[in-house]
Amino acid sequence: MPSSAHSNDPSTLAQDPNGAAATLSPNLGEPAREAVRAGSGRSSLSGTVTSEKNGVPDGMKKDGPKDTDDDAQDDDVIVVGWDGPDDPANPRNWTLKRKWTVALTVSSYTFISPIASSMVAPAASQIAQAFNIHHSFEGNLTISIFVLAYAFGPLILGPLSELFGRARVLQAANFFFFVWNLACGFAQNEAELMVFRFLSGFGGSAPLACGGAVLSDMWAPEERGQAIAVYSLAPLLGPAIGPVAGGWIAERSTWRWVFWSTSIAAGLVGILGILTLPETFAPALLQRKANKIRKQIDVEKGPVKEVRTIFQKSGQTKTVKELIVVSLFRPFILFAKEPIIQLVSLYLAFIYGVIYLVIATIPPVFANIYHERPGYIGLHYIALGLGLFVASQINARMLDRVYVALKKRNNGQGEPEFRLPTVMPGTVLIPIGLLMSGWGAQEHVHWIVPDIGYAIVGAGMVLIFQGMQTYIIDSFTIYAASALAAVSFFRSMAGFGFPLFAPAMFSALGYGKGNTILAACAFAVGCPAMWLFWTYGKKIRSMSTHARKQ
Repeated sequence: MPSSAHSNDPSTLAQDPNGAAATLSPNLGEPAREAVRAGSGRSSLSGTVTSEKNGVPDGMKKDGPKDTDDDAQDDDVIVVGWDGPDDPANPRNWTLKRKWTVALTVSSYTFISPIASSMVAPAASQIAQAFNIHHSFEGNLTISIFVLAYAFGPLILGPLSELFGRARVLQAANFFFFVWNLACGFAQNEAELMVFRFLSGFGGSAPLACGGAVLSDMWAPEERGQAIAVYSLAPLLGPAIGPVAGGWIAERSTWRWVFWSTSIAAGLVGILGILTLPETFAPALLQRKANKIRKQIDVEKGPVKEVRTIFQKSGQTKTVKELIVVSLFRPFILFAKEPIIQLVSLYLAFIYGVIYLVIATIPPVFANIYHERPGYIGLHYIALGLGLFVASQINARMLDRVYVALKKRNNGQGEPEFRLPTVMPGTVLIPIGLLMSGWGAQEHVHWIVPDIGYAIVGAGMVLIFQGMQTYIIDSFTIYAASALAAVSFFRSMAGFGFPLFAPAMFSALGYGKGNTILAACAFAVGCPAMWLFWTYGKKIRSMSTHARKQ
């Protein structure tokens, strides 16, 4: 057999990897069967045994479940699957305690990196003074360049997680983030800081690409809403909490400790991940199982010519190079061919840009209008975080409840569009919050008014992100990591760009008119988009080559 990599490529996968039937085919001679048992535990064998010239007497059969793939009935192929629907190795069958341990670990990864993205904001003036930065554009770039890396990291790390498994990619990327974020604290000039920030953001982007896919690996659609609600809160809550800590660190110590403290936290999360984060991706788990079988059977000389998983088609073996190329191009293919990805990407890009614009403008608002010190300025991010947290807790209970209720009304058939009702209030809350925070600051009213506006913006943000992220995961299942990577690219580009033009916009228009324009755009885009998905989402999916049809 020529040397090649046995593919985990999702282009050969079923739409739901964890719910697939488990079979091993064909029946082999007794020595081969013993070898398979040694390598794969309780896996069953099915099909007709090969002829005696292959080492097995003619006419012998062994009963067992039939593989849905016709190639699985070939006498020279072993197809590796789960050991029945209750196989404890299947992440869908893990205990609730184990699932939530993994979910909280992934959420911790997802929380640390966004904290680092915004924690530097209150220290921007210190950094500008240390490196003689005189232009606001360059100062904001020290914040935004981290988010720019969020655009490119998932395009590579998301597909790699579908090739090599989620856990390996998450752990390696977190170490990469740890090293370069630590290096930021030792930067000696502006150029070094920019490069180190970009590299640390690249590593920190992995949870954004893989985290939602991990939850999809473990939970069925009607069960995963609450877990995704917790997970998707992290990348929104992190940027709100980071400046609170960063403000006090910058005021009482040095800006370098802003980076060192987050690296310490990333190191602790990395240790937690090593201890509590197992592999969850079904194709990767079954590929390991198949590899054990190959070690027990000499496929070159024995009666077996091929060992593959239920996610692979006969003869579809590719070199590692071919697999990597296919995987890396998948997010671009999804964006080019899938209207759902295109529309969600553009809408979430705008929303994500708004939240980073809010994060970038809080310091000048409360420094120039309310004349507060950095430590106290950081406290205003609590309002944004409070809105995110409260709305997330409410939505965590509503996501699955609404989905199950609509599923019952639809004759027990679940649809990804059943996630959208919880998104719709967010499309109204964001414009309201932007108007309140903008005009409150413009008219110099009490600081509580802008803070209430920030809280409302945060509530709207989390409703939209939790619902839309779950919608993408439910729609693209096995391609979830690549789909999220495609969405993340445009979202992060907006998060990078919005804070850069914010000073010029608010200088020309003021906070009231500037936020009014943003509020009008949010309402004009959000409401029609949700109506479009709700009305035509199923029809759009039916024409897709990647999305689930039912």
